[in-house]
Amino acid sequence: MNQLLGGSRRDFLRTTALAGCALASSGLWLPASAAEPKAPKKGGLFKLGLGGASSTNSMDPGSWDDTFCFVGFSAIHNTLFEIAPDGSVQPELAESFEVSADARIWTLKLRQGVTFHNGKSMTAEDVVASIRPHFGKDSQSVAKALLGSLVDVRVREAGVVEFELSAGNLDFPSVLADYHLVILPSENGVADWRSGVGAGAYQLKTFEPGVRMQMTKNPNYWKSHRGHFDGAEIVGINDGAARTNALLSGAVDVINNVDFKTIGLLARNPNLVIEQTEGAFHYSFPMLCDDAQFKDNNVRLAVKHAVNRKALLDTALRGYGQVGNDHPVRATDRFFNKDLPQREYDPDKARFYLKQAGQDGLKIRLIASDAAFLGAVDAAILMKEQAKAAGIEIDVVREPADGFWAKNWGKSPFITSFYYSSITPDRIFSLGYAKDAPWNETHWDNPRFNELLAASRVQRDLALRHEIYNEMQQLCRDEGGALIPLFGNAVAARSKRVTHSGQLAPWSEMDGLRLIERWWQA
Repeated sequence: MNQLLGGSRRDFLRTTALAGCALASSGLWLPASAAEPKAPKKGGLFKLGLGGASSTNSMDPGSWDDTFCFVGFSAIHNTLFEIAPDGSVQPELAESFEVSADARIWTLKLRQGVTFHNGKSMTAEDVVASIRPHFGKDSQSVAKALLGSLVDVRVREAGVVEFELSAGNLDFPSVLADYHLVILPSENGVADWRSGVGAGAYQLKTFEPGVRMQMTKNPNYWKSHRGHFDGAEIVGINDGAARTNALLSGAVDVINNVDFKTIGLLARNPNLVIEQTEGAFHYSFPMLCDDAQFKDNNVRLAVKHAVNRKALLDTALRGYGQVGNDHPVRATDRFFNKDLPQREYDPDKARFYLKQAGQDGLKIRLIASDAAFLGAVDAAILMKEQAKAAGIEIDVVREPADGFWAKNWGKSPFITSFYYSSITPDRIFSLGYAKDAPWNETHWDNPRFNELLAASRVQRDLALRHEIYNEMQQLCRDEGGALIPLFGNAVAARSKRVTHSGQLAPWSEMDGLRLIERWWQA
């Protein structure tokens, strides 16, 4: 499933303008666009039917790992920075910042006048208390991997917070925009997540884990241009057919994860609109690099050459995606390696690599479930047929969605899997490919890759950073443990009763998971 150099204060770039330049050099800090109409319609109840819900869902930000929580709590809470609809990183609860020359010390001035739903004013102490549970050796937070370089967070003065990193990271604001790192009210140094109180556009009314989340508009929200509905309700509907029926019946206004087989039917309905986010997911078949069967990279290369990616795209995804090249950077990313040859279906080359590994053939078992992505089982079965020409025999074992991840992820040598695409290469490389990253689902450890990852974080020259990322993509492709044949589009469907600015976030489903705050009644 899814996984970033010390100096004195004299080292600080003394103005926010210069700090903004530092982010610009990282390739992230861009002017916000002004696509949103001046006067969206106010009022109404926004109803969402979402797949990706579980009875184990919690209000604890460190536990959020599915769409139900991401979308719901992104409406109730704010983070220090926000990924804007145009993909740029913008201050949210942070108002301005300064960064040291080595990108290791980040000082944030907080936005004044922000109040939580319980009336408490946001303070620097709240920020520190909210971030602390997500880092350190004892942290159980899902976001711990993102904050692996965070040494300390502290109050510098009233309304000012300082973050100290063990190594520089020019992309650190994008880390602080992560949907787990919400800012909560605190008391005596302890953040309060149990009450559901936040500083976002909507106030939590009811929360039934994996079943329902109801919220009402926050009348004191500091963003006057956001939060247009009177309220919103999320219903967890994991069954695809049931989600579709809920939309067709008018029970909900929008659904996610539209079954590719029903897109045509929904598109013909004059009351509905199909929304797509290109390459929002990459679909992978991780091979455990420390497993005896896949330890030899020649075997992994054989498997990678035994797959007809275009056929998988056309059959399993019905064309709603793009072919992958065994690395996780999507083609629309500014740092995508355009010079890296696309890997093609080549059974003869697959046999060559098997011989290099001292094998005449290969028998492997693939654990497959549509829990990974819609069409995963179909893709696995098609791969089985394709691989025969390379002398590779794949035993496809189909498993139900319930319990699939707990049983197999990071344990079974060869499975179906997926990741959300990332706003930056650094994030996906840090979460899923670096040494000891908790979400490193192939157990891959490449010293050169790890060295390049550290270098990329402090490289201000975009052209040089691009060169670094190019080599990292090639290392993933040619030495990594992940077969990544496909990037999938996030396909949602909405009623024409609701609408938006016309610019959806390009990096994730559901308008960057913030559609409740951004959309409005038509």
